[in-house]
Amino acid sequence: MTPHPTVRDVTERIRARSRDPRSAYLQRLTEIRQRDRGSDRLGCANVAHAVASFSASDKLKVVAERAPNIGIVTAYNDMLSAHAPYKDYPDILKHEARRLGATAQVAGGVPAMCDGVTQGTPGMELSLFSRDVIAMGTAVALTHDMFDAALLLGICDKIVPGLLIGALHFGHLPTVFVPGGPMPSGLSNSAKAKVREQAAQGLVDRKGLLEAEMQAYHTQGTCTFYGTANSNQMLMEAMGLHVPGAAFIQPGDATREALTREAVRTVLGRAAENAYAVPPIGELVDERCIVNAMAALLATGGSTNHLIHWVAVARAAGILIDWNDFSELSEVVPLLTRVYPNGSADVNEFQAAGGPGFVIGELLDAGLMHDDVLTVRPGGLREYASIPSLASAPSEEHALKWHPAAPSKNEAVARPASAPFNPTGGLKLLTGNLGRSVIKVSSVPDDRHVIEAPARVFDSQAALQQAFSAGELERDVVCVVRWQGPQANGMPELHKLTPPLSVLQGKGFRVALVTDGRMSGASGKVPAAIHVSPEAAAGGPLAKVRDGDLVRLDAVAGTLTVLVPADEWAERETATMPDSLRTENGHGLGRDLFAGMRRNALTAEEGACTWL
Repeated sequence: MTPHPTVRDVTERIRARSRDPRSAYLQRLTEIRQRDRGSDRLGCANVAHAVASFSASDKLKVVAERAPNIGIVTAYNDMLSAHAPYKDYPDILKHEARRLGATAQVAGGVPAMCDGVTQGTPGMELSLFSRDVIAMGTAVALTHDMFDAALLLGICDKIVPGLLIGALHFGHLPTVFVPGGPMPSGLSNSAKAKVREQAAQGLVDRKGLLEAEMQAYHTQGTCTFYGTANSNQMLMEAMGLHVPGAAFIQPGDATREALTREAVRTVLGRAAENAYAVPPIGELVDERCIVNAMAALLATGGSTNHLIHWVAVARAAGILIDWNDFSELSEVVPLLTRVYPNGSADVNEFQAAGGPGFVIGELLDAGLMHDDVLTVRPGGLREYASIPSLASAPSEEHALKWHPAAPSKNEAVARPASAPFNPTGGLKLLTGNLGRSVIKVSSVPDDRHVIEAPARVFDSQAALQQAFSAGELERDVVCVVRWQGPQANGMPELHKLTPPLSVLQGKGFRVALVTDGRMSGASGKVPAAIHVSPEAAAGGPLAKVRDGDLVRLDAVAGTLTVLVPADEWAERETATMPDSLRTENGHGLGRDLFAGMRRNALTAEEGACTWL
C-alpha cells in the first residue's frame, strides 16, 4: 500500500531533519556489531564472573558451544499491579531459552513507580524523570556486554519509554518487549469518574470513594482505562517490538504464558520454521517505525504523555520529531476507537472488539502506516493485524495460532477507517502569545473546543483545589496552573484537577485548564492546553498572565492566546518562581536527588530529556 501523501511527507521531513544524527547513530551500530561475541571478546576473568552463577551445562553452552545468551531487564515489583505478574517471568524465559539451546540471565532490574499511587503527592514530581533513570538502569544492566539479544519486561507509564530509550543505546542487540496484560474489568471507568466528581462536591465520603477505587483497581494487570500504560502497549505493537497481539491478553489467560515463551523464540529468530535474522533494535526503529507509532497513538486517542516520551525515544535513535509532525498526522489519521476516556469501553472491551491488531490492519490498508518496515517477526507489520490464541492441539513448537483481527466485533468500540468515529486524530497543536502547547480534543464535547474566559492564576494544583472548595470558581474561567514544567518541579501529572473542573463544566460553566504541566491519557472531557512551552520557570509567557486576563483557547483554529494589547503584553513584567516554592519542590521524599535533572531538562517538546 502506497503511504498517504501526508504520512509520506511527514516521514520524509523527519528523515531530512534527522539525516546527520541518524547517520552517526547507525555508524556507531555498525562498528559495535563488528566485534566478536561477548564470551570470545572479554577477558577470561570477565567471562568467569559473567557465568559464575550458571549451572555447568549453561556455562558449557555459553563458553564452549557459543550459544546465544539473552539479557533480561525486568521492571518487576509488586507495587505496580501491572508488573506483579513479572515475578515468575524470568524462570519461564530461562526455561524456554534452555529448551531452544540458548541461555538467559536477568541482567538487571529497573525502578518502576506507580503514578496512581503518587498522583497529587510529592512523589509525582519524580515520575517523569524516572523515565531517564530507567533508561540509565537499562544501560547499566546491558553494559555487562555478554548478550546476543535482550528481552525487556515493562508496561507502565515511564517504564516502557525508559526501557526503549535504554535499549536504543544498545541498538546493536535484537530486542523484544514482553508485556503482562490488563487486569480483568472491575468497576467501570465512567462509574469511577462519577464517584470522584461526587466526592469533589462532598456528596461521597472517603469510605465510599475508597470502596469505588478498590473495585476499579482490584487485582494484577494494568489499569483498564486507555492511559499511558496501555498506550505504551499499543505503540509497541505498532512498532513491531512485541510478539504480535501480546498487548492486551490478561495475566490469568492461558495464552499469556505461551506468548511469553514465544518472545524467546522470537528474539532468537525462531518465530518461523526457517531461521529469521532478527534486526537489531537500532535498525528496526527508524523514521517509518516512529511515524507508525505516532499514527497508532492518534488513531486510538492515546496518551498525550507520548508527545514527550516518543520525542525522547526518537532522539535516542538519532531521529528528530516535533509537535508539528504529530499535528499534521492528526489531520489525516482518523479516530478508530472509543476507549475510556474517549468512550465508555475499557481495554478488555477494546481487545474483544479486535484490539491493536484491528487498528493496525485498518491503518495499513488505508496507507496511514508504513508496511515496508522491519519488525521482530519475519512476516513484517502485517503479522500484527492479528489476534493470538492457543492452538487446539499445541505442540512444543507451535503452541500459538493467529487469526485476522478484522472485522471489528463491536463497532461501538472499534470502527474501520472507512467509517471512523472522527476523521482526525483529535490532537491539536496550539500556538500563540502563550507559547506552544497541545490539546487532546477526542474526548472533549464539540461545543467546548473554543473557550474564552477570564484567567485565574494558580501556583500549584493544591491552590486550585482550595479555590474550588471555597466556591471561588463558580463562573466561566480559564485556570492557569504554572510552575509545573520539567525545570520547575519535574512536570507532574495534574489529574487531581480533573474532578473539580469536571464538576464546574457539568454545572454549565465554560472552563478550561492551561498549564505547563501534564495530564496524560486520562485528561477527560475538560479542554486542557498542556505542556505549554517554554515553561513559566524558564521565563515562558505563562509567567506574565495575571488574574482577570481574558484567555482564548481555540482548538478549532489551533491557537492559545491572552487577549491583552500587544504593547501592554510586551511591557508586562515576567513573574519569577517564588523561592519558597522552588525550595519546597527541591527537598523531601527524594526530590533533592533530582536537582540535576531539573536543571538539565530540555523543554517538553524536546522530550524533557535530561541526558543531552
